[in-house]
Amino acid sequence: MTLRIHPDTTLGAVALTVANMNRSLAFYQDIIGLQIHAENGDTVHLGAGKDDLLVLTENKKASPVRMGRGLYHYAILVPSRYELAKSLVRFIETETPLQGASDHFVSEAIYLADPDGTGIEVYRDRPRDEWTYPGGMLNIGTVAMDIQGVLDEYRANPTEWTGLHPDTQMGHMHLHVTNVVEGEHFYHDLMGFDPIINLGGFMSFLSAGGYHHHIGIRQGMRAAPDALGLRWYTIQLPTTAALDGLVKGLRAANVEVRDEADGVYLHDPAGNGIRLIA
Repeated sequence: MTLRIHPDTTLGAVALTVANMNRSLAFYQDIIGLQIHAENGDTVHLGAGKDDLLVLTENKKASPVRMGRGLYHYAILVPSRYELAKSLVRFIETETPLQGASDHFVSEAIYLADPDGTGIEVYRDRPRDEWTYPGGMLNIGTVAMDIQGVLDEYRANPTEWTGLHPDTQMGHMHLHVTNVVEGEHFYHDLMGFDPIINLGGFMSFLSAGGYHHHIGIRQGMRAAPDALGLRWYTIQLPTTAALDGLVKGLRAANVEVRDEADGVYLHDPAGNGIRLIA
């Protein structure tokens, strides 16, 4: 019997290795709009005023990010289209290079990269009652985002940039895996996320509680252990009982897990680091 992860499961902080802390802090504070929550040696915690969203650790000797390996992107979820518009205006004002702007029918998203080449998505969700399910399947696709429509949200109420809204969350992770079928087995059969979409073994979306996706996996390669980019990302269970049940199931399946003071750590089959907390 496949475990089902608690439907109220969410994502939390993403830990990244960066090559130059000062450069990264300038980007994440001035352009993305995060603020420093805490500093501890060579590690800095950032967020929008509530829970941490990023944990940056400097390693000047780390190997560069390589396309198609490890993290594809992490996705910052802002609470409204207006907040997405504010971020877009900030990117335009600072002449920040963008990699794309897409309408996925369930969401609208802007894509860019940090100074180390780590992929970032900033997005807003459409209300769930606007999602459609033709043939019983959630309709997710990709068309060009209505940039002018998004900017009109800001033009109707222009405000001074003060950073990301405090209700900003970590929305989803999109990861490269060495084998999508193996990745689905891990995230569905062992972790308990529900499969949402499978694109012919090239890419798969999985989620808890009917969300469009908390985890996206796509065919790629394992990142080098010393690479810049993802160290681990956080899956947050709503109760200690839910966390304990998940960890018990993982151990029964002979998945190596490690208890630490700030969570339970493990890796998916492609070596992507995961932290479990409640």
